[in-house]
Amino acid sequence: MRKTEPTSPAAAINSLIRQIREHDVRYYVDAEPTIADRAYDALVKQLEALETAHPELIRIDSPTQRVSGAATKLFPPAEHAVPMLSLANTYSRDEVLDFVRRVTELLGHAPKEGYACELKFDGVAMSLTYEGGKLVRGATRGDGTMGDDVTPNVRTIRSLPLSVHAKSDAQDFEVRGEVFMPVEAFRKMNEAREARGEAAFANPRNTTAGTLKTLDVREVAERPLTFTAYHLRFHSAELEASKAYDTHLKRLAYLRELGFPVSKYTKQAMTPDDVMDFAMHWQETRDALPFEIDGAVIKVNRLDEQSQLGAVAKSPRWAIAYKFEARQARTKLNAITMQVGRMGTVTPVAELEPVQLTGITIRRATLHNADEIERKDIRVGDTVIIERGGEVIPKVVGVEQSLRPKSAKPFKYPTVCPVCNSELVKPEGEVNWYCENPDCAAQVEARITHFASRGAMDIAGLGEQSVAQFIEAGLLKSIADIYSLPDHRDELLGLDRMGEKKCDNLLAAIEASKSQKPARLLYGIGIRHVGTNVAKLLVDAFGTIDAIAEASQEAIDDVPSIGPEIASSVFAFFRNPQSQEVLGRLRAAGLPFNVGKPRAKISASTSGHFFSGKTVVLTGTLSSMGRDEAKEKIEALGGKVAGSVSKKTDYVIAGAEAGSKLTKAAALDVAIMEEAEFLSHLNEPA
Repeated sequence: MRKTEPTSPAAAINSLIRQIREHDVRYYVDAEPTIADRAYDALVKQLEALETAHPELIRIDSPTQRVSGAATKLFPPAEHAVPMLSLANTYSRDEVLDFVRRVTELLGHAPKEGYACELKFDGVAMSLTYEGGKLVRGATRGDGTMGDDVTPNVRTIRSLPLSVHAKSDAQDFEVRGEVFMPVEAFRKMNEAREARGEAAFANPRNTTAGTLKTLDVREVAERPLTFTAYHLRFHSAELEASKAYDTHLKRLAYLRELGFPVSKYTKQAMTPDDVMDFAMHWQETRDALPFEIDGAVIKVNRLDEQSQLGAVAKSPRWAIAYKFEARQARTKLNAITMQVGRMGTVTPVAELEPVQLTGITIRRATLHNADEIERKDIRVGDTVIIERGGEVIPKVVGVEQSLRPKSAKPFKYPTVCPVCNSELVKPEGEVNWYCENPDCAAQVEARITHFASRGAMDIAGLGEQSVAQFIEAGLLKSIADIYSLPDHRDELLGLDRMGEKKCDNLLAAIEASKSQKPARLLYGIGIRHVGTNVAKLLVDAFGTIDAIAEASQEAIDDVPSIGPEIASSVFAFFRNPQSQEVLGRLRAAGLPFNVGKPRAKISASTSGHFFSGKTVVLTGTLSSMGRDEAKEKIEALGGKVAGSVSKKTDYVIAGAEAGSKLTKAAALDVAIMEEAEFLSHLNEPA
């Protein structure tokens, strides 16, 4: 009998990694496992034993390296080589047909390979970079040009290959897709949490987003994250132009060959009717899917045609999202309670008999305001219709009048704050009631929670429950107190459910927040009427928060798209003594009040140009250049480009297919400039 040669440790490790990866694909991607869990675990244990004995042979793409190292202290920024554009939304058959018509007109013919129709997964967009066939970076979308590097967390997703066996010239590429949680896995995770006495998560999408920003990679590994790929971009220009990969569907097929999870529900559609058949089929049958979707995505299939169509603003012209109608459920309204927001807004909330909707148990829904309750005649005891579309919080949209009990009476809106008993005020012309006591406990808690939220300063570990706990312990009274928490580490460690690791992660996140962009800080400090977009407009216009604080109300009002109401609110906030005290402490803590670029000044060389000092709005499609290029040229000549038309607009530059902005310009008697005139002015000397 021939003697078997002993296998080298390196060869054994390589073989085990290959086997485990094949079984991962069968289990997590194909949902067709071929071995029992015990046999799979035995392979992993063999690999772990070999790697322990030969640590020098551990590969970065080994399955044992999916979860390793200490908790992440900071997610570094990750710039996208190609922007991650967001899709324009459509809500009706007519809008889809209008998209098809525009595509055909711009191409001069119907798309030669039709359209690729996909499901719109309700998850978190992710960009994955592979170099030499190995996963080297996972980045969130962020603002489209800059996201967060969450590579350690992405590596825990078992449906993702840590390495692929691609051809030697095709090992450097980017894959984009959606990270999400299957509905059943989400349900089981919540059951396990409740069994441990922990609060259940609200919904799969928000839980996915929060998980990806969790600092402890081991905690991430315990969550049921999965992935589906919907985009491939080669780093090689030659491969990008190759006929082998010249359609979207061909690239998806290649991704599937490499072992990436790709939706099996994708379909080619050649006609508008085919497109709508796909969308309507899944709108009607989406509840049968094992994951949540909120629409269908329609893309021109050929990549050369995608390139020809290009993009407008932040959306491609070659793709749209058809958003499904919101789903509804009926349940009993047990009570109406009041919720006090960070700005003192007192909002009515429907307390419901628990009901299932889109795989989630719904117990509360918004009632918007007193006028809505009166208009819809909503009464306690009614059977109400609730709806959940893209919103995190469901809303009450109607009442089943025929089921109303005789005991139901019209709801009487309260006249005092439910938290601090201060008298409520309803400003003239507004629909909301307000508690004007800035020391109201509910407002303080909401302001701090907002400041620490992902869209603002992004302080992981400082959510609603932690904020409430810290306020009760006397550690937080305002947003400025957040930056004093590092001085109270011992007191933090004395609180329930606050171990050393959790405490250190929180303090690291607080320190990291000092590096956030000024626009996030401006949004986070909580000025009435200042959302994320307004904050960015103001910082772009003035350069720094300190400059905004020193600006006159008229100067703020002069910023394109900023109206008198916003200007008044911003101006008053920075002159409020209580605000100044908090801002002074934040400034002393090192937050970015004077970080940014100086406000742009008109140079001597452009001060006499036609566009110098003028505010213009671009609308429609210019044949000579893209909108971004036009914006750059106007700004280089001393002009301002606004996103919306107002009385302060000097000109609206109209290209082909100009829409509602043109209509508004006519209504406001704003001068309209055609492309030929625009080009003529661009070429004028200063």
